[in-house]
Amino acid sequence: MSFVEFPLWAALPVALLLVAGSVLTLIGSAGLLRLPDFHARMHAPTLGNSLGLTCVLAASLIAAGVHGQRLVLQEILITVLIVTTSPISTILLMQAGIYRKRDLAKNAPQSGSDTNTNPQ
Repeated sequence: MSFVEFPLWAALPVALLLVAGSVLTLIGSAGLLRLPDFHARMHAPTLGNSLGLTCVLAASLIAAGVHGQRLVLQEILITVLIVTTSPISTILLMQAGIYRKRDLAKNAPQSGSDTNTNPQ
């Protein structure tokens, strides 16, 4: 394995993108733990992790381009797939949560009815 020294014009954006991507992913993951309910918890990881992953993949794209003197299409494909599938899966999970909440509300006993009376 040979070590290639990156020029400063390439190393600086790669380092900044990696740090930014890591911070955004950490913020999105912390939002998953800290937000109060299911629907609020879905937004932070989707937005934070998608943007964080995009930053990390952009850093990888720059590093691979400088190292190999060519454009690497794997990073572009990964970015496109993650950015398109993450919101779709979030929408499906949110709809499932809405349907479950609706079913639980429909099957819950009425607050005005007295269920403890025993008519004999």
